[in-house]
Amino acid sequence: MSPKTPSRAENLRLRCLERKRTLAPRCTTLARAQSLARTKDLPWLNLRWGNKVKDVLESLAFLVDDGELLAGHIRPVSHEVCRQEDAQAAPLLAGFPPIWGQTGHAEPDYGKLLRVGISGLLAECAERAAELDEADPEQQQKQLFYQSVTLALTGLSGMIQNAASAAESARAAATEPVRRAELETMAAVCRHVAAEPPRTFHEAIQLLWFAELGIEVGDEAGLIAPGHLDRSLWPFYQADLAAGRITPEHALELLECLYLLVNETIPDGLAVPVMVGGRDIAGNDLTNALSYLCLEALRRTRLVYPTVGVCWHAGTPPALTTLATELVAKGYPTPAFFGDEVIQRGLRGLGTPPADACQYINSTCVEITPVGASNVWVASPYFNVCGLLLESIEQQAAVPPATFTLFLDRYYQLLGDKIRAAVIEQNVARETRCRFMARPLQSALTRDCLARGLDIEQGGALYNWVECSFVGVANLADSLAVIQEEVFAAAPRLNLSQLHDLLKHDFAGQEEVRQRFLNKYPKYGNADARVDQFVQQTMDFVSTECAKYRMRLNAPFVPGAFCWIMHEHLGTRTGATPDGRSRGFPFADGSGPAQGREKGGPTAAILSVTSWDAAPLIGGSAFNMKFPKTLFDNPESVGKVQELILTFLRRGGFETQINVVDQAVLLEARQHPEKYADLVVRIGGYTDYFVRLNPEMQDEVIARTGYGAL
Repeated sequence: MSPKTPSRAENLRLRCLERKRTLAPRCTTLARAQSLARTKDLPWLNLRWGNKVKDVLESLAFLVDDGELLAGHIRPVSHEVCRQEDAQAAPLLAGFPPIWGQTGHAEPDYGKLLRVGISGLLAECAERAAELDEADPEQQQKQLFYQSVTLALTGLSGMIQNAASAAESARAAATEPVRRAELETMAAVCRHVAAEPPRTFHEAIQLLWFAELGIEVGDEAGLIAPGHLDRSLWPFYQADLAAGRITPEHALELLECLYLLVNETIPDGLAVPVMVGGRDIAGNDLTNALSYLCLEALRRTRLVYPTVGVCWHAGTPPALTTLATELVAKGYPTPAFFGDEVIQRGLRGLGTPPADACQYINSTCVEITPVGASNVWVASPYFNVCGLLLESIEQQAAVPPATFTLFLDRYYQLLGDKIRAAVIEQNVARETRCRFMARPLQSALTRDCLARGLDIEQGGALYNWVECSFVGVANLADSLAVIQEEVFAAAPRLNLSQLHDLLKHDFAGQEEVRQRFLNKYPKYGNADARVDQFVQQTMDFVSTECAKYRMRLNAPFVPGAFCWIMHEHLGTRTGATPDGRSRGFPFADGSGPAQGREKGGPTAAILSVTSWDAAPLIGGSAFNMKFPKTLFDNPESVGKVQELILTFLRRGGFETQINVVDQAVLLEARQHPEKYADLVVRIGGYTDYFVRLNPEMQDEVIARTGYGAL
């Protein structure tokens, strides 16, 4: 039998992996610096940023890889060229103050873009500017804002024209008739959407990608989401099917090409979301044929981006959940499952109108932001709840409390002080960004920037939340259960001074004590209310405490409990903790149990994780499960895992994701990384290549409990 010919997606994914190892996907620092230097005498900052976006986007050069159906593949350069350009740019950028805080992490208003096109947005800017009174200083500012947006949109159009030219050059060099026809279509699509609204599915997905790329590169806004592709692209797919212009297989190929472009452009180690399913404001299910294709596209791309979240509710078609579960069972870690009911309830609790509460996206990992209207900062900041526990133990050892309740009150007081300090710090950052940064292109696609005449950095967006995240909550709960019994029981074994000394020295010479802490007391993840109660108590406290504060623009400070990679980073820098964790070991990876402590199997872990209300944690809450691949040699196991997922969601779970990989494979990959360059695993709300993780993170993934039975 002759070997099977690799698919288009397989060839493209292999080239993408190779380029990721050797080349830089883009290098725009020098173009940005030169533009800002050229416009240094302009009277208003936003105009400089509008010119910068235009100059950077119009400077982009593209290539067309053999087999690509979508344009927008930035011509990569060597890392050495990037280093040289960064060095040239540094003196030109020296006068700008450091600007910190978040960008991006949002799904833009693709619906509007696909309805009106770039020309429609330019016309709206012109119309709104013409209505302003030039004698009014405030309205003069708005006119300058519309000028900056116009510059940015003009740059986006120019970038698309550059991509069209690259497609035409590739067509001229092509010899195979089928490929020449594909390139001719690509160029024509680009020429059209450079100004006009899309008419077909191909044109719509192409323009969506250009908008994502333009904001990422021009506005320097990281992690713009493709988002709800089954909503934004559905009218075009439906019309094309009815007219006979497209087949499901061709639409699938276009989605695969989009996924591959995302992987080509976004550095590894981050997160880019697509979400499918969900409900409209009337409660009607929104699952459609594209929902299935968005999941199916993961099968042939098999890279870290995007994650595809199933927005699950009681009316979600079982077939959608089954497809996502089958992909997970085959080792694809990128599908995830989100509880629509609990998330919508949390959004409404923040005052989000019902029409927007059903239009949300996991903006990167699991953080929730309203679609098309957000300037939301996520994971700002991360709180090390166990590091604060050690600090509190040291403080209270000097003046020991009489009761465990008083000990816990003092700990929460310290945590509250840190929350208050974080609010002040984040507000300073937001004020700095308001004064020294603008994002005119993202503003054009964010409600209500154009209506208000305000850049997204100056308050144009409808939603300006700051979402923080609390890391190590499971370790904290386990630690509190130990402290309650070891220090405050009727016959205590230790006092706080002795406990502090024990932890300070990382249980040196006291392994028997560490094992007692680790194994004698109840652990979160085993459906034991004695310890699960501390998670609910902590979440209640942080939700109430965060709600006391308002951020700049009267925005709420919103809690979460996800960690990205911070459970490893913070764990590495934190001493031993009373749960029996040794110094430097990673904390629990989200809202699930700490590594290896769920002894009662996956059902008990789910009961613990859903024993408390996750609705206030719109900043994100992730629950990881891990199963050995050999378990799925039995086809019945797929159905059993699906029932576990549904149990989690029906009980009010926020989000869950699953690794299906044998521990032996992980150990082999650590020893021979060159053989496993594309082995993808779930971390703390996002996916990453196992071999690029640092040794500590690899150890953490390996240490997670693998459920060998269902």
